[in-house]
Amino acid sequence: MILGLHHAQITIPKGAEEEGKQFYCDVLGLEEIEKPESLKGRGGFWLKVGDRSVHVGTEEGSDRLSTKAHIAYLVDDVSYWKNVLEQKDIQPIEGVPIPGFDRFEFRDPFGNRVEMIQEI
Repeated sequence: MILGLHHAQITIPKGAEEEGKQFYCDVLGLEEIEKPESLKGRGGFWLKVGDRSVHVGTEEGSDRLSTKAHIAYLVDDVSYWKNVLEQKDIQPIEGVPIPGFDRFEFRDPFGNRVEMIQEI
C-alpha cells in the first residue's frame, strides 16, 4: 500500500546550485535541509516544503521548457506570489481553471514548470 508522498525531485543544470539556492531559498523562501553525507557528492540540494521535501538534483541534456512535468506549491495567497515573481521579472502563466482553486504557473530560471495553487 502507498502511504503518501515522501518527496519530489526537479533538476537544474550541473553547476547551477548557487543560482538555484538563490531562487528557491531567497526568492521563494524555502529552507534548505542537509542532504545525507552519502549523497552530497552528487550535486544539487534539498529543500523543506511543509512536512515534505523537494530534491533539486543536477542533470544535463534535459529540455525543461518542453515538458508538462511540474511541481505545485500549495499557498495561502496566490496574488502575493504573482506579485513577488513579477518583481523578479518572472511572468505568471494562467492555467486552465480548476473549480475550488486559484492558480497560476511559471517557469523557474532553469525552465522547470512550477505551479502556485490556493484552495478557495
